[in-house]
Amino acid sequence: MTQLEKLRLPLVVAGLLVFSNLLIVVSSYRVGVGRADCTGPPVEIGFMGYAEFSQRGHGIHLRQFSRAFIFEDELGERVVFVSADAGMMGHAVKRDVIDLLQKKYGDLYRFENVVLSGTHSHSVPSGFLMSFLYDIASLGFVPQNFNALVEGITLSIVRAHESMQEGRVYVSETEVFDANINRSPSAYENNPKEERMLYKDYTDKKLVQLKLVDSQGNPLGAINWFAVHPTSMNKTNCFLSSDNVGYASILLEQEMNPDSLPGQGKFVGAMAASNLGDVSPNVMGPKCEKTGLPCDLLTSSCPSGTGSCTASGPGKDMFESTKLIAKRIHNAASKLLRSKKTREIRGPIAYAHKFIDMTTAVVPYYNRTTQRKEEVHGCYPAMGYSFAAGTTDGPGAFDFRQAMLTDTTFWNTARDLIAVPTTDDIACHAPKPILVASGRTTFSYETQPKIVPVQILLLSDFAIAAVPAEFTTMSGRRLRKTIEGASLVADGKKVQVVIAGLSNMYTSYVATPEEYAIQRYEGASTLYGPHTLTIYLYHFKKLMKALVNRRRVEEGPSPPFEDYKQITLSTGVVYDGHPFRMYFGDVQDQPKETYMRGDTVQASFVAGNPRNNLMHEKTYFTVEKLVGDDQWKVIATDASWETKFKWIRKSTLFAYSDIEFEWETGPETAEGIYRIQHFGYWRYILGGTYPYNGTTRNFSIL
Repeated sequence: MTQLEKLRLPLVVAGLLVFSNLLIVVSSYRVGVGRADCTGPPVEIGFMGYAEFSQRGHGIHLRQFSRAFIFEDELGERVVFVSADAGMMGHAVKRDVIDLLQKKYGDLYRFENVVLSGTHSHSVPSGFLMSFLYDIASLGFVPQNFNALVEGITLSIVRAHESMQEGRVYVSETEVFDANINRSPSAYENNPKEERMLYKDYTDKKLVQLKLVDSQGNPLGAINWFAVHPTSMNKTNCFLSSDNVGYASILLEQEMNPDSLPGQGKFVGAMAASNLGDVSPNVMGPKCEKTGLPCDLLTSSCPSGTGSCTASGPGKDMFESTKLIAKRIHNAASKLLRSKKTREIRGPIAYAHKFIDMTTAVVPYYNRTTQRKEEVHGCYPAMGYSFAAGTTDGPGAFDFRQAMLTDTTFWNTARDLIAVPTTDDIACHAPKPILVASGRTTFSYETQPKIVPVQILLLSDFAIAAVPAEFTTMSGRRLRKTIEGASLVADGKKVQVVIAGLSNMYTSYVATPEEYAIQRYEGASTLYGPHTLTIYLYHFKKLMKALVNRRRVEEGPSPPFEDYKQITLSTGVVYDGHPFRMYFGDVQDQPKETYMRGDTVQASFVAGNPRNNLMHEKTYFTVEKLVGDDQWKVIATDASWETKFKWIRKSTLFAYSDIEFEWETGPETAEGIYRIQHFGYWRYILGGTYPYNGTTRNFSIL
């Protein structure tokens, strides 16, 4: 402990730090923003989210980006928040990011002052979590995707570090309507009526924005927290996509960085995950697939022969729905950026972090039924029957339904072939019937985590609660209320709390005990039993009190290091071939000579496998406009909304591949002469990868 730390007294009041003989006013910040490409392998790899084995990437619609924000007070305390276009965040990803940062900056960045949050898009590659159940859709661990995330996230933080400057931070909020609904209303309604009456809606409509500006007041970046599942792109989609919140981020950045391509420009705008557990963007609600009639409210099931219970909307297809939801979120964030109704954050920065073994955690609990205090404990991880039923955003398979409270001999027999739950497990998880006893498996590495992180970043009176799971609407409301209450008790000052979902590690869902009792998908996916939320509330309350009182927090047990145990069944690229008398980059199908605005331009190329090079900070395709006698300007890339490319394996034996490229023109597309370029790498059968490119003929837009 330094001499200055020894002098510090446990008092924080209205932005003042008090020392024994010294008074320091903490009134301003240094801030930095950074963004980097973190796109994973766009083809041949399973997507994370729906756990649908048939949903394997075959191209790109929207690239993945990592967006980093650094805050530092006048005393040198520094915190980092990162929102990445990833399904969620993995502990090993954060560990390796911290390792890379410490090699460059020493111990400036550590587990306790860095939060990595995933947006939760269901259309991005999996295979990076190092937990057997979560990586199963990609047939195990995928080093290429893991490395893409680690390197991209690290680069975004490095860029934020290098852009540090004097600045100010403001917070504001608004409401976004017609962008989310509760997909498990029957579970939500099992929460106490007096608690539900405190809130207008079954989902949180509030969007909270943290705006960073430079010393002249020019916007540098913004973090927006809004609760919605990025599941506008459904499980039939095979284009890599950051979904609704990813596109909302791009819209905000392109608005603030005029004439910049996606992923470029000074302003960095993130749409970060919050308590989205039971929140769907499919606002037209669930209906039976073949009849269009409403599904059963409790079980989300349909009569035999009428198809699955699936939610959709607000558009005519998943692409239009993604765009509409994204625009609604973007419009709200854009208005806040220009609003005068903001509150400046001025005060010291602090942070707290702790690991908890959920299988041994014992915490106090007030039982509303008995009106008595008792002790409750966590359970070994397990998934319930309704987990296999899926959700109305992506229904499951077989005869599983949501809200299943009884088991069957058939599925129990199948379950026991993998792992047998103990009598204590069954009692601990009740009323959940256990379908996957993930905590009892004997694979070489963990099926699901047992040790989880909890973390708070505190910017004066603004608290970011980083949770390693998908908290439901009411779980998030209880967590915010608990942290607010802890600050009042300890300091007499109420903090404003946002929940940063899917941060630092992934552990499925967290439903309230009342929602858990209904056993819809969210309750069945609550890993550590009915009092999972109770344990989190207890430890976040302790974290907040420790922060206010400037007490050190014990780090707790570390998650196991299991890198060397990972199973990888996804094969790499062996070699690429090309048809006789053709070469990589040659145009198979040329665009037409002339198009009208609103037409879709199409072309195809002889291609190598896109996994040969992920083209970070680059692009597989450019759409270029002739702006002079011989000057071409790039007006769209493979990260642009209006473009898509699809990779097609033509021959497995000879490794022939094509890439089909589409560019949707619109009413704002300028008249002129255009061309399309394709960039890639091909792999030689004896080793090595080599670059190539191809260019279409010129064509006109009229």
